[in-house]
Amino acid sequence: MASNNLSIGQSALAAAQAGMATAGHNIANASTPGYSRQVVVQSAAPPQEFGYGYVGRGTEIETVKRIYSDFLGKQVAAAQSSKAELDSYYTQIRQIDNLLADSSAGLSPALQDFFNGVQDVASNPTSTASRQSMLSAGEALAGRFRLLDRRLDEIRQGVNSEITTSVGAITSYAQQLAQLNDAIQRAEGSSHGNPPNDLLDRRDLLIADLSEEIKATVVKQDGGMYNVFIGNGLPLVVGAQAYGLKAGPSQSDPTRVEAYYNGNGVTTAVSEESLAGGRLGGLLGFRATMLDSAQNSLGRIALGLAASFNAQHMLGRDINGYQGTAFFTVGDPLASASAANTSGAQILPRVLDANAMTTSNYSLRYDGSQYVLTRLNDGVTQTFASLPQSVDGVALELVDPGIPPLAGDQFLIRPTAAGASNFAVALKDPARIAASLEGEVGDNRNALLLAKLQGTKSLAQGTATYEGAYGQLVSLIGNKTHESEVTRAAAETTLSEAVKAQQAESGVNLDEEAAKLLLYQQAYQAAGRYMQIANQVFDVLLRLGD
Repeated sequence: MASNNLSIGQSALAAAQAGMATAGHNIANASTPGYSRQVVVQSAAPPQEFGYGYVGRGTEIETVKRIYSDFLGKQVAAAQSSKAELDSYYTQIRQIDNLLADSSAGLSPALQDFFNGVQDVASNPTSTASRQSMLSAGEALAGRFRLLDRRLDEIRQGVNSEITTSVGAITSYAQQLAQLNDAIQRAEGSSHGNPPNDLLDRRDLLIADLSEEIKATVVKQDGGMYNVFIGNGLPLVVGAQAYGLKAGPSQSDPTRVEAYYNGNGVTTAVSEESLAGGRLGGLLGFRATMLDSAQNSLGRIALGLAASFNAQHMLGRDINGYQGTAFFTVGDPLASASAANTSGAQILPRVLDANAMTTSNYSLRYDGSQYVLTRLNDGVTQTFASLPQSVDGVALELVDPGIPPLAGDQFLIRPTAAGASNFAVALKDPARIAASLEGEVGDNRNALLLAKLQGTKSLAQGTATYEGAYGQLVSLIGNKTHESEVTRAAAETTLSEAVKAQQAESGVNLDEEAAKLLLYQQAYQAAGRYMQIANQVFDVLLRLGD
């Protein structure tokens, strides 16, 4: 019985020591990101049976567990993913909003100045100064088109860089998660199933960090390992095996960085639509829905202005009676063949009717018997058996009919993407401005018709003027920016509430831990006093035996 008393005292001391160590560990990590509060789980040791009944044998420490809710953890990760997506989207679209809506640096002032110059020529058709002023205003307008387009290109390059960084972070997190899966399994195996709490916290923190880059789905295996999936079920981590993404140029557009999935030695392109959530999802969504649209819209205005103004200008006569020529030059529609194509076929797009053009890009695929054209902004498809064909004001034909496409070949058609980048004034001589009409050299009738174009709805199927189309673009970007800002604020509130709920469950309360320390201190002192008494009793028993 005396030895049993000593054993009871030792178990009480051990339990108090474990409790103090755990409380101290909690206090030390109260500000550690991702740390979950830990508690000592005790139970009564199996009692010993004596003839008169069972006598307790002290306490046992079953384990040290962390207070963590998988449900709350998933809520925080989902909220982090949503907020990070909206943050990156908002940061990017705000740049375009500031650029296009600028009252001095936007397109509207330059358009107005140019048509003021046209009106001045109409008022003074033989004035060299008026003609030079119109040319200068035209040059300023062309420069504004190119400047805006160049700035959008810079934003695009920034997006490419951030996509590359995000993809690298995702792959790094995948590798770390796989390593932690392995370490956790080994730790549990060597400790008879006791959880390595700090390693578990590190793994869950990595999941939270990963969720800020991309939406991730976590499936817990029976052995405690995490399987992590992204996109449409792409495995990123399976047990101790990590897969990953890499960034590279698009097969159809080398200037566009895309994400590629590395799995079992095979690299495949991942569609932008499937990589939702997180910073990467926000970047891809912004580029696909806003950046492409903004650049294409600007290009369509440039193409429409050049087409209608040139057409009218070429009907007039210059100050010397010569037939008018093109006033503006503009960028041609773009078409690129996928790097995966097996033929050398190339597509040549040409503008037929700027009024009928949209702001969308198009995907053209040949399946072996017919062409399938998909308008990318709304998914509408058309099929036709051969080229040439015309769609939305654009003619499509083969560069060399003798080199046809093969089954599976794909092409990206961007009718308006380069419209603004190469916009320029073709005329250099003020005398070449065709202000008059046939047989009336020196009159202003053609100049008046040119000036009238400012208010003519010559874009978007006859629904918008040049400035109207630009105003629609500015309004669209402004509305989307405001919508993004409001949604972002709501997501921030959701994340804050989710974090509060998680911290209420798993966070460290310093007052509570301090109280526990006092409790464990008293228990330790009591256990020590108990052992002292038990030892004294044991000594008495030994003396009685002498």
